[in-house]
Amino acid sequence: MHILSIIAYILVIIGAINWGLVGFFQFDLVAKIFGDLSVISRIIYALVGLSGLFLLLTYRDIYIDI
Repeated sequence: MHILSIIAYILVIIGAINWGLVGFFQFDLVAKIFGDLSVISRIIYALVGLSGLFLLLTYRDIYIDI
């Protein structure tokens, strides 16, 4: 479970950086690299969203393990 938590953290950080770029500079890095709403972009967005939900639901478990 620890590896899954690390992957989720990395994906959430990538999502946060991407949203920061969108908010400050109107630049979507994921869309720029993989295409505007391409299949790969949508998969990345979905994984970032699932990672956020995973971290939200396992919040106590993660901090107990550290």
